[in-house]
Amino acid sequence: MSTVALKRSWAQDLDTATLYQLLKLRVEVFVVEQKCAYPELDGLDLLPETRHFWLDDEGEVICTLRLLEEHENGVKSFRIGRLCTAVPARGHGYTTRLLQAALAEVGSATVRLNAQTYLVDMYTKHGFQRDGEEFDDDGIMHVPMRRG
Repeated sequence: MSTVALKRSWAQDLDTATLYQLLKLRVEVFVVEQKCAYPELDGLDLLPETRHFWLDDEGEVICTLRLLEEHENGVKSFRIGRLCTAVPARGHGYTTRLLQAALAEVGSATVRLNAQTYLVDMYTKHGFQRDGEEFDDDGIMHVPMRRG
């Protein structure tokens, strides 16, 4: 029986092999599976305040999430993005586990995300509410959402 471990790292503490696995999973899900050509390497993964969360199943990354800090008018808030789970690992609550870990880290701070439209109900269960109109992002419909 495998043990799935929750991992978290600041961007500057990520080792190259782990960063490669995180990016590989994101490309497999968003670019290959969802056929979405978008700028995956957007310069945000290595910012000093960026945090990465992932689930490790015996050395293999099976789920990942990126937590960014945003600063507007001197107020710090957070943005969750790049949340995805490998196809064989879906249906086991891993997405929820990562989301809960990221939300626990930021506490009562405001958190924003752009949810793929079909996932709005899942995010609503975690306290997110619609925060704008649905929009097309690289061919996939999204809804801006926020919590707090």
